[in-house]
Amino acid sequence: MRDTRSYYDEFAGWYERERGGGYHRMVDDLELDLVRRYGSGKDVLEAGCGTGLLLERAASFAGRAVGVDLSAGMLDRARSRGLRVVQGSVTNLPFPTASFDLAYSVKVLAHVEHIERALSELARVVRPGGIVLAEYYNARSLRYLIKRIKPATPVSESETDEAVFTRYDRADQFDRYLPPELDWFATRGVRVVTPVAHVHRIPGVGAALRAVERGLADAPVARHFGGFAIAICRRRG
Repeated sequence: MRDTRSYYDEFAGWYERERGGGYHRMVDDLELDLVRRYGSGKDVLEAGCGTGLLLERAASFAGRAVGVDLSAGMLDRARSRGLRVVQGSVTNLPFPTASFDLAYSVKVLAHVEHIERALSELARVVRPGGIVLAEYYNARSLRYLIKRIKPATPVSESETDEAVFTRYDRADQFDRYLPPELDWFATRGVRVVTPVAHVHRIPGVGAALRAVERGLADAPVARHFGGFAIAICRRRG
């Protein structure tokens, strides 16, 4: 597997081309809904903020929004948006203990080998009673089944999405990674029924799928089959 930092430095030049609308916008919206729900008017951290696409939107409703990312290339783009970001690793966050009311990480933790350390760090920087939103790639999902049979997806001229470490977990596995100070009290499922991203480009089909996905994201059974599953956790006082 390639070094994660250099992979994302190269990926930075391609990242935003696919994220402006359609499928990717739907995923971003469903993730950001939770950040807004628990972080409006509060101190918020995005761990693995990339180029700042989500962080920029979070900054519009948070009291304070800060991002951290491993990739200098990604952070250059985030800074060009006027965002408050620092370089660092999710396994060793460069912030004091109890600095934020909410910490969230999406599309990142599945690529972190030392996952327990990362989750402990997210818990550490959140104040007692605060929220951690930890997204994992769900092994019990249609997305996982499709990923197992489809070819690797190009992310640049020379790389595919198989170039870095990636894990898929069941809910019971992910629960075991959580530190004892975090209580997992709810789950949101993202991309429950979408088979492949490209179907969102089909006129009419994309809009219908987005409506269905929004309805299923918090549905009692369906949410547990989201390709991206978000563990909503509260830090004990």
